[in-house]
Formats: sequence, C-alpha cells, structure tokens
Amino acid sequence: MPATKPSAVDRRSFLATTLALGATSLAAPALAQAVDPYTGQALQGTPGAGATPDAGVVQYDAGQDNRRNVSSFRMHDWQPYFSDLTNGAILVDLTSRALSYWSEDGTDFRLFPTSIPVSEDLTRRGRTEIIKKVEGPSWSPTPEMKKRNPEWPDFVPPGPDNPLGTHALWLSWQYYRIHGTHDTRKIGRKSSNGCIGLYNEHIQQLYALTKVGTQVLVI
Repeated sequence: MPATKPSAVDRRSFLATTLALGATSLAAPALAQAVDPYTGQALQGTPGAGATPDAGVVQYDAGQDNRRNVSSFRMHDWQPYFSDLTNGAILVDLTSRALSYWSEDGTDFRLFPTSIPVSEDLTRRGRTEIIKKVEGPSWSPTPEMKKRNPEWPDFVPPGPDNPLGTHALWLSWQYYRIHGTHDTRKIGRKSSNGCIGLYNEHIQQLYALTKVGTQVLVI
C-alpha cells in the first residue's frame, strides 16, 4: 500500500486532525520553569518551578527562527516502514520532528510533536524497540555529557526538575530514550543529545499505549 503523501500543517490543524483520529487531552501543555540554571536563560512557564536540560541538551538552538520552531507533522502510513504491527509501532520522523504511533490492531493512530537531536553526530537512525518503561524516571548524564558539561549534576531524582519529565521509554540503544520534558520550549526544536522528547501530556499517553517490545523506527 503506498505511503500517504506527506503534507505540512500548522499546529492548530495538527491538533484538530489528531483529535479527529481519537487522541485525547491534546490541549496545549502547561508551561514549566522560569529560568534554566545551567544557562541563565529565561524560560516560559511557571515561576519557581525549576529547570534542568533534557537528557542530553548540549546547546539550545536559540538562533533558530522561532517561526520554524514547529514540527511539520507529516502523515505516514505504517506499511512502508514495518512488516506488521506486532506489539505496536512507533515511527520517529526527524525531518518533520514528529512521532507516529500505531496500535497492534491498527485501530489507534497518534501523532505527536517532538524535540530531536541538536546535531547530526548525536543522531541515531534505524530500528530499535522499547526495552523498559519508567514512570517518574531519575536522570544521570552520560559520560560524554559530563565531559562536555562538568558542572551538570551527577544525578537528578524524579520530580519537576528532572530532564526526562514524567515518563520515559528506554530503547535498546544505550542512553537513548523517548521521554517527556518540563521544558516546553524544546518541542519542535533541535535540542537533545539523541533522545526524543515529547510534552509530558503526550508521553503519558504514549506510555499507556506502548509496552516492552513495541517496535521503534527512527528515520
């Protein structure tokens, strides 16, 4: 079956389309934190909420034109990318900065905006799968992150300051995750060390829909 022809839609159209497809609770996520303690940059959000970089933010793509700080939400069919939907399937499209999810029986489709790696050398593409699911994850920087940013903490416990947000999906690739973020400015941007970030409201949905063994393809 041929792939659906990609089309770009704005955020408002995306939300309306996704709701029509059965996604729930896609109101604009609540904003978080006011100042990033690692950069001193003012962030949008709730004063006093705290902030930490996501699981691999090296630089924030601040020079990027804000008008381009949105995903293009290309719609895909699953057939060109997966032989079947056993355990469900996730397609991460780095070009459109969006994540597609199909349930095992093919009746449930979701489309979420994401953050993507900040540079090509931090980007990994190919097939993997979910090997672990954690609600309320803790976070530690990888050795490479710590080398680049020695001032970063060695460990951040679960909570509002955690870079992985409220939920995280471990992939079979070491250090790679699909996770939430309290820093809502990262979604739609190049802003991570390799992980794929979602709004906390969206990772909660994806967490509930997926299981260990769900297929993942990053393109």
